[in-house]
Amino acid sequence: MKKIKMKTNKAVKKRFRITKNGKVLSTQTLRRHLLTDRSSKKKRQARGWTAVDPTDRKRIQHLLPYDR
Repeated sequence: MKKIKMKTNKAVKKRFRITKNGKVLSTQTLRRHLLTDRSSKKKRQARGWTAVDPTDRKRIQHLLPYDR
């Protein structure tokens, strides 16, 4: 008899990463469109990944069961 496996939420998998220590990272906002109105400094500071607030971490980890 096969065991039922939890499914990974693909939308969350595309947007978040979980580090080895369990910290959840997401890409920063303000990088998609209307970039001509923003200064170079603002665009440069929005590069890379940023840590997600701990209050949302548990919910995201539940949607990514195998990324721990």
